[in-house]
Amino acid sequence: MEPRATCSAAAPLVERQFRVLVGVTGSVAALKLPLLVSRLLDIPGMWKCRSDPVLHIDLRRWADLMLVAPLDANTLGKVASGICDNLLTCVIRAWDRSKPLLFCPAMNTAMWEHPVTEQQVGQLKAFGYVEIPCVAKKLVCGDQGLGAMAEVGTIVDKVKEVLSQHGGFQQN
Repeated sequence: MEPRATCSAAAPLVERQFRVLVGVTGSVAALKLPLLVSRLLDIPGMWKCRSDPVLHIDLRRWADLMLVAPLDANTLGKVASGICDNLLTCVIRAWDRSKPLLFCPAMNTAMWEHPVTEQQVGQLKAFGYVEIPCVAKKLVCGDQGLGAMAEVGTIVDKVKEVLSQHGGFQQN
């Protein structure tokens, strides 16, 4: 992110820049975060300002879209249950549900296949959040199966699609 002195939140729609809040959990898939963020910054009009640290309410106001990638099993359970014991879960709990929130589950196959996971993902969808489904592949632990975070390109494409549906980003 590039620091700038001021950032106007009231810019005309034509010149408006998008602000995507990326939430990261403890999943090993967080290793993909640098690539994901660099690809998201390639989206035309993506906001590139940085400001002082802010609280969960300021972040919910600031962002046009929230992306939680990866969403590990622990945080999935917290969000589904309404627990807000850290900045990420507080932002999600306070999220303006008129704005899109996308989540990318990532966990071991055994955790993904547990019956409670389906219930928790269903609860997030009931809140109006959009799942970017996990994929099957060989996981870092050596297991093969569902649970790997979606590919970065898939995530970026979904962010672009959702932004375009919300009256902003124009796909080329």
